[in-house]
Amino acid sequence: MKAIIQDRYGSPAHLQLREVPEPAAGEGEVLVRVRAASLHPDVWHAVVGRPYVLRLMGAGLFKPKNPIPGTDVAGVVESAGGNVTRFQPGDEVFGLTSADSWANGGAFAQYVAVPEECLASKPGNVTFEQAASVPASGVIALNNLPDAGRIGEGREVLINGAGGGVGTLALQIAKVREARVTAVDAPGKLDMLRSLGADHVIDYTREDYTRGDRRYDLIIDVPGNRPLSACRRVLTTEGRYVPIGHEHYGRSGQRIFGLIPYYLVLMIRSRFDEQLGSGNRSLPGTREVMAVLRELLEAGKITPVIDSAYPLSEVHEAFRHLVEDELHGKVVLTVG
Repeated sequence: MKAIIQDRYGSPAHLQLREVPEPAAGEGEVLVRVRAASLHPDVWHAVVGRPYVLRLMGAGLFKPKNPIPGTDVAGVVESAGGNVTRFQPGDEVFGLTSADSWANGGAFAQYVAVPEECLASKPGNVTFEQAASVPASGVIALNNLPDAGRIGEGREVLINGAGGGVGTLALQIAKVREARVTAVDAPGKLDMLRSLGADHVIDYTREDYTRGDRRYDLIIDVPGNRPLSACRRVLTTEGRYVPIGHEHYGRSGQRIFGLIPYYLVLMIRSRFDEQLGSGNRSLPGTREVMAVLRELLEAGKITPVIDSAYPLSEVHEAFRHLVEDELHGKVVLTVG
């Protein structure tokens, strides 16, 4: 089979399209014939091997344990291993190839073996490209949104960085819960955000939302470019600030630990600060989250936004676009 191979950490320019043996479905796994896979910041981190601490967290110390990048996949079940009960050959599926988002997951290939628990049936009303764009971003969005009561009808929600993969899904899920959503992003994305249901949009190049008069019950900060102290000024008394964080492809300059220490401190503080964090003390498993995402897709309540699609052979250009350009949604790879 054809696959993108990474034999060392470093620039995505080192990735190569090669012929490699086809994997087999193990116990509790299904072999998926890949139709599409998506790029996102965690995939970039796994490819470049930074921050270095991620290598100790399962990615591989000196080179990747799994030489094939990618964690988000959509395709057709080719075969099923032992004890698989939910899928059979011919089923269309989408999901995560691994619960570990910090390591390569094998999605950038014609075939990949995936744990049954990490997959859901692909709704017929979305394309393979749309389905492949959802898993990682959808898991992050759902796990960082507080319970429906906190962002229900009439609640004011602000999403900073609303035009990316996580932001576009968080916006739509908040609207499903009947919240009023203010979306913050670059001027070129504002029309798209309005089309997704945003009640109010802010051009971050012209307006600092932390200095405005509007007050919010929830702030989802995807890029993490505003300090908690500034965001508190525009939170309601019981409002929450939820930082998701984005290292902006190494631009923080923190090669060893990246922004991990900063977010660990915020996680600890959230235990004592009622305005910090989503308040979710226990998170559902991957199977449960994928089931929710499938229901939302099938009902037409969320529409994945695809910025662009590239064939496997153009993976270098796909990564360049991901890192250097302004994105309107997700970048995906198509697999023939």
